[in-house]
Amino acid sequence: MTENVQDPARYPVPAQQHRVEQVIDRSRFICTVTRVQSSEEAQAFIKAMNAEYADATHNCWAYVVGAPGSTDRVGMSDDGEPHGTAGRPMLTVLLHSGIGEIAAVVTRYYGGTKLGTGGLVKAYGGAVQEALADMPRAERVDRVDVTVQVGYGAIGALQQLWPEFDAELLEQRFELDAEFSVRVPRVRLAALEQAIQNATRGAALITRRD
Repeated sequence: MTENVQDPARYPVPAQQHRVEQVIDRSRFICTVTRVQSSEEAQAFIKAMNAEYADATHNCWAYVVGAPGSTDRVGMSDDGEPHGTAGRPMLTVLLHSGIGEIAAVVTRYYGGTKLGTGGLVKAYGGAVQEALADMPRAERVDRVDVTVQVGYGAIGALQQLWPEFDAELLEQRFELDAEFSVRVPRVRLAALEQAIQNATRGAALITRRD
């Protein structure tokens, strides 16, 4: 099951770790968000936050690994708050944020006033919303590595194609033939391959390295 799923090849992600703090009825809520590309990275981030805020009353968390809205690899924890009042609202905000590969930890320092179930849901979900509002963003682009072998006469034609197809040159070697290793957005790969064959009259050897 997925919600709000965007283009799996291109979507926004956190550009860097970001943190906001607010006080609600004397309790401090500190939300830290960061990019995570695996469940292992998410757990490592959570562990680091637990260590940084070891004296906090709660360190509740949620994460979404993958494209925005994807529920294939998610996680959440109330960390001692009443069931469903912290991790679930945090995860709901992340799933509907339009942002992928993201983890959030909301640290609470209890201020002596109970917020009640509804108050907690609003506080934890709101903390994540507040952090996302001004979080620096980058774009995640699904790319694939390709090796292209051509004769020396085709080098100039190929080098003109790289910027046209947003291909990043990783390595080039000049031996019996010229060999180029490039990284190209997956959505542009087929068009690049066709352009290479057109430019070399079908003489290029193209190898995908997924």
